[in-house]
Parts: sequence; C-alpha cells; structure tokens
Amino acid sequence: MQYITDINAYQSEKKSAVTLGKFDCLHRGHQKLIGRVKELASEEIQSVVCAFDMGRNSLLTKEERKERLEQEVDCFIACPFTKEIREMEAEQFILQILAEKFHAAVVVVGEDFQFGHEKRGDVVMLEKYAAQCGYQLDVIKKEMYEGREISSTYVREALAEGNVTLANNLLGYLYGTEGVVEYGHQLGRTLGFPTMNITWDEHKIAPKFGVYACEIEIDGARYYGIGNVGIKPTVENEPHLLTEVYVFDYSGDTYGKYVKVWFHEFERPETKFASIDELKARVDKDILYGKNFFTK
Repeated sequence: MQYITDINAYQSEKKSAVTLGKFDCLHRGHQKLIGRVKELASEEIQSVVCAFDMGRNSLLTKEERKERLEQEVDCFIACPFTKEIREMEAEQFILQILAEKFHAAVVVVGEDFQFGHEKRGDVVMLEKYAAQCGYQLDVIKKEMYEGREISSTYVREALAEGNVTLANNLLGYLYGTEGVVEYGHQLGRTLGFPTMNITWDEHKIAPKFGVYACEIEIDGARYYGIGNVGIKPTVENEPHLLTEVYVFDYSGDTYGKYVKVWFHEFERPETKFASIDELKARVDKDILYGKNFFTK
C-alpha cells in the first residue's frame, strides 16, 4: 500500500475507485465503503482511501489506522484538513481533486457525505457532475446496529459508558491501546500481581475509567488478563492516563517491550480505595472475574 500524508503528493495517472471521509475509527460502516473500492480495484483501476484528518480525539491513532488499511487498498491518503481543503468550493473539489488528480472512475461515498466549503457539496452534486467528469457514483447505504446508524458518535457514546461490548460490535474489531511497557512503582509485584503500565496515546479517546477483561499481545503471542484504564487514584493519582494490565499465566519481563491490549468487557469503574489491603482484596476479585470471563 502506498501511504501519503499530503493530497498534493498523489501523482498516479491510473484510474481510481476512491472513497472519502474522516475514517477516524474504521467502524463497520467505513469498512463497507473500503470494501467496495477494494472490490472495484483491477489492473486498470487502483483503490484509494482519502481520509481527512480532523486533529485530536480520534478513535484510532494514525499508526493504527494505517496498519488496519495496509493490506486492504492500493493507496491510503491521510489528508490534513488544511485551510486550502477547508475553503475549497465543492465544485472545485470535484473538478480538481476527483477528476484531475484522482482520475476517478468510481466515487464511493455514504448517503450523508458532505464536502467543500461550508459543506455545500453532497451526493446530489456528485451525481450532477458524474457524466461530465467521467466517473460513476456509488452511494452506499448506512450500516445499522440495533435500529441505529453506525457512526463514530455511536462508538464514542458506547466507550464513554464503558460499554466496550457494544463498541466492539459497532467497530467490527476489538477496541484497544498499544505502547511501550514503562517502569512504575512496582506495587502490584509486591502484592502478588505484577502489572504492565502503558501510557494512553493523548490523541486517542479512552473508554470509561475502570477495569476490563483484556486480551494482550506480547512478542506476537496472545494472553488474557485484566486491565485498569485510569490514573490509579488509590496509590498515586498518575499525572497522565495509563492502562495497567495484569496478564494471566505470564511471568516474563516486559519492560521496554511494545505490547497491544484489547478490551472485551467492562467490569467496574475505577475506584479510590481506603487502603492498600482493600485494593488488593478488590483486585483478587477482579482477577477471578477475568478468569471466569475468558473461561466462558
């Protein structure tokens, strides 16, 4: 896959099947659009995803999104939402970007897709210019879940409530985090449950603070465990957000290793306990919950 971070750097002369949007979490609705351009790709037509980056508070980091698209499409453009793009008139975008730059053979969008200055462009305008610009317009119906349209907003609401089970169903994959294991105060080790500390990416939305049943990847192998997302209020009130994970049936040294953590189910909110003994008693119950969850 060709990865581009500036739309002006796209130089291909081939025809394209292109889809456009924020693609900030690659949920099941996004996957329908991407799947369609993938279907349309051929020797003569390359599949292109153009994602407009809106800044912070995303549901995927840039690296996670790139990794998820790596084997899916021919070209992924992570396009900054610059003043030039923001103020470009919709007609100008169709003529200069879709027709001249992408040589679009097919434009694949959702029913509510809007673009151009003040969002004046929509599927009606795209249809109007289709014949003139030589592309076919393919409008994809919204993906639904439990009677509601799947959207990034829906995913965010689920995560804010700690409902990762719902979020995972909307996404079509497990929500998670990844990073380098850092040295902490090693309290868990002294209490009999050594943990791994991973700083949460500041650009990515965290789920509700609390304890989750987790799946963890270490050195390419998968393990089960429990993880707390939060600031560890009983012990220290961390200045930054952490995921603290206890891994079942693992005794290796993970400091400095790059690990991945995925959340399966929310157990309880993060709590400030009156004592370390109270904390230990609660964590013992959390571990039992996690083991029972994965035994099921």
